Amino acid sequence: MSNKVLLAFSGGLDTTYCVKYLSEEKKMEVHSAIVNTGGFTKEELADIEKKAYALGVKSHATLDVVDKYYQDCVKYLIFGNVLKNNTYPLSVSAERVFQAVAIAEHANKLGVQYVAHGSTGAGNDQVRFDMIFNILAPGLGIITPIRDKKLSREEEIEYLKAKGVERDWTKAAYSINKGIWGTSVGGKETLTSDKYLPESAFPTQVTKTGSEEVELYFEQGELKGVNDKKYSKPVDAILKLQEIAAPYGVGRDIHVGDTIIGIKGRVGFEAAAPIVIIKAHHTLEKHTLTKWQMYWKDQMAGWYGNFVHEGQFLDPIMRNIEAFLADTQKTVTGKVKVFLAPYRFHVVGVTSEHDLMSSKFGSYGEMNNAWSGEDVKGFAKIFGNQTMIYHKVNNEKHKA
Repeated sequence: MSNKVLLAFSGGLDTTYCVKYLSEEKKMEVHSAIVNTGGFTKEELADIEKKAYALGVKSHATLDVVDKYYQDCVKYLIFGNVLKNNTYPLSVSAERVFQAVAIAEHANKLGVQYVAHGSTGAGNDQVRFDMIFNILAPGLGIITPIRDKKLSREEEIEYLKAKGVERDWTKAAYSINKGIWGTSVGGKETLTSDKYLPESAFPTQVTKTGSEEVELYFEQGELKGVNDKKYSKPVDAILKLQEIAAPYGVGRDIHVGDTIIGIKGRVGFEAAAPIVIIKAHHTLEKHTLTKWQMYWKDQMAGWYGNFVHEGQFLDPIMRNIEAFLADTQKTVTGKVKVFLAPYRFHVVGVTSEHDLMSSKFGSYGEMNNAWSGEDVKGFAKIFGNQTMIYHKVNNEKHKA
């Protein structure tokens, strides 16, 4: 029987260990593939391929799913203003699903007998990868060296040094995962409850001083323009905004959440474009949607984000929620001006032909044009009618 395995390879510490372990200890024929979800340059991808072959893989593939990732998931995260625990834009949670799908499909094409990934036994990724592999490639065995051997990062480094793998291992102190929807950062500080990541741990350093305003143009909920330039592909608009906003150090935080396996976990992240986009999009929606559209969107988006986070993206209910979210975006078109400065930003205001804050009907706190004072008196009486009846029937008095 053949002993071929496809490894989900990023070029980082964990997957570098997996190549050496699987090929030299398990005597397997190792094939590797990296799935690009928008976090790599052409030069970085070429360097990762070079590293893979230097480690001894039989073949290496770069699987580009950036546009698919945006069209099938990221745009719905924007439509839903999804922030896990009101903090995290699901940077890694979302992309892992698409990486797992791409690896499963490539494994089926290669005709391997096993798939492997470098997840540990403490986090969410192990569940996401395993579950997708079981759904899309149920006949393949799953190998997880880091999880199975319960390895620390220090133990991995010592093993690789002994195998003659030369790298700048000081950079391995932090686990970095890059994608179009943000970059996660894990290190010794995120293993505690009371420490914050040092400035040097964030991939993008703060290099901009002063301040500036950026104008974002949304068309039916999708970012289609940044300042004076329009983009046919929202992915390009997201990358442009990231280029502008990231050097200000905005969109950084540490997310504390409940893992799929039931423990609490912390992860740092920088997601300048996602955080700014979600805040700007949400503001535009508050001007262009009704209160009940906003209310039900919040309910649906919360479920959607949680299912993405827990790897349940392939459940058909997700397509139903996506249809609802997309339908709410018909009038979410307009411009949003955002103020940027080091470590902070805020939305200045919006301009939209669909703005429901229209002076034709009145100005809040000042005047109205569509109703009279007598109309309001009658409305207020009817609006509280059932509560009045309840109190009269039950002989209850309001307590101040």
